[in-house]
Amino acid sequence: MRLVFMGTPDFAVPALKALHAAGHDIAAVYSQPPRPAGRGKALRASPVQQAAQELGLPVRHPLSLRKNPDEWAAFAALNADAAIVAAYGLILPQVMLDAPRLGCLNIHASLLPRWRGASPIQSSILAGDAKSGVTIMQMEAGLDTGPMLLREEIPITAQTTATTLHDALSAMGGAMVLRVLQDFPSTTQDPADTQARLAAHRPARQPQPEDGVTYAPRLTREDGRIDWQQDAATIDRQIRALTPWPGTFTTLEDGTVIKVGAGTPVAPPSTGLTPPPGTVVDENLTVACGNGFVRLTRLQRPGRGMMEADAFLRGQPLPTGTRLGTPAPHSAP
Repeated sequence: MRLVFMGTPDFAVPALKALHAAGHDIAAVYSQPPRPAGRGKALRASPVQQAAQELGLPVRHPLSLRKNPDEWAAFAALNADAAIVAAYGLILPQVMLDAPRLGCLNIHASLLPRWRGASPIQSSILAGDAKSGVTIMQMEAGLDTGPMLLREEIPITAQTTATTLHDALSAMGGAMVLRVLQDFPSTTQDPADTQARLAAHRPARQPQPEDGVTYAPRLTREDGRIDWQQDAATIDRQIRALTPWPGTFTTLEDGTVIKVGAGTPVAPPSTGLTPPPGTVVDENLTVACGNGFVRLTRLQRPGRGMMEADAFLRGQPLPTGTRLGTPAPHSAP
């Protein structure tokens, strides 16, 4: 098929590569414009743009698609059978949704209608969901509201992190969109014949149920602040869900921000004491929570990289009795 691909982050790259390897004609790739990155703030192309350039595919990165008739016309002129969208980051106006013969298909990283919106992977872990998955959806004007063409699930375990779930769902999405496209008939140069066969052979569309709708908000750095009043299971999910982005953090008594890269719930110390939440209770960086204890295993102090707890403690001792977290708001890292 003749396709347009629209995506920006790493999540979308496996789908782009799978479509290209399968022999589809990718007329253009749309991605967010290069952004300043790194200490030097040099412009850096998105992962999708980098992948597209390696494949020799033309890339477009408009700043906006709203009130942009020239871009709408250019998109329609690509004469695509379908547009495949995966974490693109811009809202497509109706005129663009209607332009491809088969419309626009979205690879969404959740089991719709649960976790519509910007952060489905993190939200599923934060909520303690037992499973996640990928939904291939026919796009419409609403936020992730379109009918479903294919839906597959994957378990979430106590060891699942945002990184491992992201990578698994990214690979799933690439494989699933190929299967969905196989269910569409191949097109011809005769538009009338194409439309007639499409009407007869479109894959089954399943409307999303009205029950079970939840929304995954756009995350901010402040979402990563650890509240030690929470129970250990909640804090564990927060660390697993928000690493590497936006990252979880706590503060020392002097306000120094410490990033937390990994931790695990552990049994209570043998003393039987119940110290205040946020208190370091042993030399292994076990921290008291509102209910239970979490042992911090990877941390980062300002100006340094993420490191294992023993290496961290050699440069930043946190003796037993140290209190983490501050009641007053503090800027996130």
